Amino acid sequence: MRWNSALISLCLFGLVGCGSFKNKKSVEVKESDSLGALALNLEVKKYTLKNGLRLLVVENHTLPIMSYYTFYDVGGRHESKGTTGATHFLEHMMFKGAKKYGPGQFDSIIEGNGGSTNAYTTFDSTVYYQSVPSHMLETILDLEADRLNDVLLEPNSFEQERGVIFNERKMRYENSPFGKLYYGMMQSFFKGTPYGGSVIGSVEDLTSLKRDEVKDFFHKFYTPDNAIVVIVGDVNADDVYDLVKEKFSGLKSSSDEIKNYKVSKESKELYMNKTDWNSHVKINGNSPSPLFAVAWQGDPLGTRKGFVMDILSSILGGGESSHLHQKYVKSRKPVLNNISVGNYQLKHNGVFYMMGQLQKGVGINQFKSMLTRDTRKFCQDAVSERAVQKTKNQYLVGYYQSIKTNSGVAQFLGLRENVFNDYNYYQKELEIYNSISADEVRQVCNDVFKDTKNIFVTVWDKHKASGSQQ
Repeated sequence: MRWNSALISLCLFGLVGCGSFKNKKSVEVKESDSLGALALNLEVKKYTLKNGLRLLVVENHTLPIMSYYTFYDVGGRHESKGTTGATHFLEHMMFKGAKKYGPGQFDSIIEGNGGSTNAYTTFDSTVYYQSVPSHMLETILDLEADRLNDVLLEPNSFEQERGVIFNERKMRYENSPFGKLYYGMMQSFFKGTPYGGSVIGSVEDLTSLKRDEVKDFFHKFYTPDNAIVVIVGDVNADDVYDLVKEKFSGLKSSSDEIKNYKVSKESKELYMNKTDWNSHVKINGNSPSPLFAVAWQGDPLGTRKGFVMDILSSILGGGESSHLHQKYVKSRKPVLNNISVGNYQLKHNGVFYMMGQLQKGVGINQFKSMLTRDTRKFCQDAVSERAVQKTKNQYLVGYYQSIKTNSGVAQFLGLRENVFNDYNYYQKELEIYNSISADEVRQVCNDVFKDTKNIFVTVWDKHKASGSQQ
């Protein structure tokens, strides 16, 4: 399970037990090298308030700075038709003022003290984060408690932000050929499920979404029992806990109605694919050379097969040395300008995919037939002991690169606590990755490609325009 959480390492911070490991630049990889060669044991203190708020604290006194993350267990999959985009809209509005600190104050206070703040929304969660001098701890807690208590949603600001979000959607989807490709793949693959829309929201819903609907969404999901606070940096954990109790303990947890609604959104049946398998989805877009994506069934977060598919995706299409890049891009007669392979895992489903761009003069059907033929040989030709070990070593380096900063540690722990209710889940991940063999990767590879069910999506300026994507 890899998250793009994307750097003096935690070894230097004294927060983990460290051995030695090979530099990523090393070409030679010994088969005896393993992920287990470097133990990872983050020193975390966890607290839970009576209202359900979870707090994780990691002390790092190297520098007088800290990172503050808040993970809310609400994302695009919790929306319904008519209110798609409400989670992301609310993310924007959380910076526009609350009860105590009015419009513009949140950003100005943080940036005026040399800090930075931002947020992101996914299908499964919404995350807010700040990096600030550690003397701002109490101020940050006061700011965050204020906007969790009651966001302002001032009407004029609400309408202005609607325009900002429309521009964001155009930049990511309508005006981006690769954005159209990715969005088209997601819509087609997860059709009929809570993952089959857009986190930003459909054009129709964004146009009609009302302030009261977003306010209702806030009251339902922005509650302390639906939040995880992670603080990493030059702080004292017990002092942090006392301040968090002071600022947040008066906030009420979710109603039984909302708790039941959230339970209903965890039903596995909701996320079962209703895909039109073996279809070719053609999308008009500003690309003179066709862009393509092919998607196969993946696994949700946390399954062993999903971990193996991570390894497989890197071997096949993880960079210029990967098997498919060498085969289709760097060959004597290249057919592609570029190619990548991904294994995108969500909480309740997943997709394994390839995407790239055809060389000028290469026909879509020509490449599609070539790829169908070649997939029968990928597993034998690409998956070797050396390739698997190299990838596992790269993952080890990636793990440690992702936690070289306070921010990296906070995101690393918060993601796992949010998805698995266990910040320590990374230890299981490392054990699983370390135990994966070349034979197992080969078997999973065969499982992926022997299944003829997939979808093929292309974006090209010669495709007939069929209206905008929703």
